[in-house]
Formats: sequence, C-alpha cells, structure tokens
Amino acid sequence: MSARGRSGAAGKRGRRIKVIFWFNAVLLAVMGGWFVMQPAARRDEVTKLVGNYLEKSKRIELLDVAADIYRLYYGEDFVGAVAAGDRTHVYGGAPVAKGFPHTIRVLVNKGYGAGYCEVLENPVWVAYRVGDLDKPVAAPPRPETFEADRRTVARVTSAAYANSGYDRGHLAPNYAIATRYGEAAQRETFLMSNIVPQRHALNAGPWKDLEMKIATSYPGRFGEVWVLAGPIFGAKPARLSNGTAVPEAFFMIVIDESDGRVRTQALILPQETPAGAELGRFAVSIDEVERRTGLDFLSELEDGAESALEAKRAERVW
Repeated sequence: MSARGRSGAAGKRGRRIKVIFWFNAVLLAVMGGWFVMQPAARRDEVTKLVGNYLEKSKRIELLDVAADIYRLYYGEDFVGAVAAGDRTHVYGGAPVAKGFPHTIRVLVNKGYGAGYCEVLENPVWVAYRVGDLDKPVAAPPRPETFEADRRTVARVTSAAYANSGYDRGHLAPNYAIATRYGEAAQRETFLMSNIVPQRHALNAGPWKDLEMKIATSYPGRFGEVWVLAGPIFGAKPARLSNGTAVPEAFFMIVIDESDGRVRTQALILPQETPAGAELGRFAVSIDEVERRTGLDFLSELEDGAESALEAKRAERVW
C-alpha cells in the first residue's frame, strides 16, 4: 500500500473513532440527565446495571444499557404476571406434553432439570436459571468424557456419536451451570441425557454465542433469567447408528421477570444454521415453538398472561 493509501486509511479510522466517541458521549449525557430525575429505587437499579457494564467480563455494551433502560421502564415487552410455583430451575412450570406423542420422564439435576424421551433417545427439553455474579468466577476444568445416564433405559453412550457427523451438543450448558452451581453440577451437564446431535457449525457458532450471551450479558443486565431449550424433530427423524433421533432444529426460550412483570424471547435455530449467522433472524413466538414441539410452556401462569406472552415475538434479541 502506498503512503497516501495508508494515510487515507488512518484518516478514516480516526474519523470513525471520533464519531463513536461523540456518540457515546452524547448518549451518556442524555442518560445522566434522565438518571438524576428518577426516584431512588430506580437509580439504585440503574446504578447496578451501569456497574455491570463497567465489568467488561459481563460483555455488556453501552447501547445495551440504554436499550434495557428504555424497555424496562417504557417499553411494551412485559406482561403483568409472576409464576407462583417452584422456580429453582424452571419458570412457569415444567413443559407439558400436549401434542408430543411420547412419554417424557423428568430428570432433576443439581443445576438444571430435563425432560427425557426414551423413544427418541434425546432430552426434549432442559430448564435452568442463571443469576448474576458479583465478580467473575472461573469455571472448573471442562470434563474430558461424556457419561451414560443410568437413570434412563436407553443409556446412550458417547460412542454413539463417533463418526456420525454430529457434535455432542449440550442443552444445559457447561459454562453457565459450572459457574453458578459448581463442579458436581458441571459434571451432570456431561450426562448423555443432556446431549443432542448437533451440527458443528451451529454448536460452535450461533448456539454457543447465544449460550454465552445468556451466561454473561443477560444476568448482568437483568439480574437473573430462566432458560428453556430443546430439540425439534420432524415427522420421521433420521437416526444415528444406535437409534438416537437427529433433530431438524433447536429452540431456546429466555424468561425475564422484573417487578411483578414477565417478558420472553424465543428462537428456533435450524440444524443447518451457518457459523456467523445473525441471531435476530431466528426470533419466533413461543406459540410457534409449541406448534413445532408439541410442548406447552408457562402453563402455571394465568391464562391471559400466558397467551399474551406466547403470542409475542421479540423485536430484537436482547
């Protein structure tokens, strides 16, 4: 590159940096003026959010802070409702098989719950809760092996996935569970009752990106969230050599409760989702997830609130 070309590129970078600086400066000034006009309880809440933004390990962007404040206090995402039952792992009750054709057995673990189907030899849902951390916590070393779950009849082994073309995809994620519930809970995420056949580009790309956003950014911004995740099967799913069914897609539902109100976002990511795909493309309503899975979610909420939440499609990925 010529000296003139290098000089021009440097000039463009400099102008970009100045634009970003002044945009952030104006945004901070506007937010600061709004902040001093708020009641004490709201100022405390926003102070916590800004403190988490400054903790860079929580991966919160300044635009996230501004968008979260608007949606929390002025947006229409939330529905007045609070789940009354046990919320240790699942919000609004365990998923119910309404149109799902097989028996589902609930397996309770230290850091998550799972609904397992022996016919498909897959978990069909998992549920877990992720709370905010006061300071970063290092996850224990990743276990080197996957274990058959002796509570299941199928007792699928890790060897079933060998040379199959599919990763051993976690539904309840290693990192989020390990950093919140400890090493014993982490090991339970390596039970094969938590594992699904997943294409590598999806497993190591958008699915992992979403898991890490939920594990780091969401708790820092919202305090805590509940997650439901699972596979979606076609009418006649393909099978691995041992008989384990292969999903055609996967769903993720995130639930956030704030001050007696609830909001949700749902995504369906096809098995063939490429690495680098933008997550917003896959936003759907919970009604759509229910239609594709035969499961009923949030059944413990009042009917009107459940219907309103399940009909909504998040305008953007949080």
